[in-house]
Amino acid sequence: MTVRPASQVVAVIDDDPRILRSLEDLLESADYAVRAFASGAALLQSGRLDEIACVISDVEMPGMDGFELLRLVHEIRPELPAILITGYPETLEWLPLPGAGGPRVFTKPFDGPELLAAVRTALRPLHE
Repeated sequence: MTVRPASQVVAVIDDDPRILRSLEDLLESADYAVRAFASGAALLQSGRLDEIACVISDVEMPGMDGFELLRLVHEIRPELPAILITGYPETLEWLPLPGAGGPRVFTKPFDGPELLAAVRTALRPLHE
């Protein structure tokens, strides 16, 4: 296995511990370092945002949803790539989706290899 550089740390935010662990396992199987958080507030309060290379966040979470989290993250790190996941695709019709260049959105259940490909694509500009 290839060891990824320290710059390829992926933050995963989901209030469902099973999804959080599943995403952590998937990303680690592809040699990414993972920082898992049960809420957006936990990520923001962790002091680790500067080491994150990509964010994967659930959309529907108690308190701060995934869109609010990304808005706050991008105030600090506007260039940080993001991927959103949702178990309720019908909510995407009324949620304020970002314009072109916004995060890629996956619906649960998502295809693991497709999600990994999206992470690789999101991180590509860091190494070109």
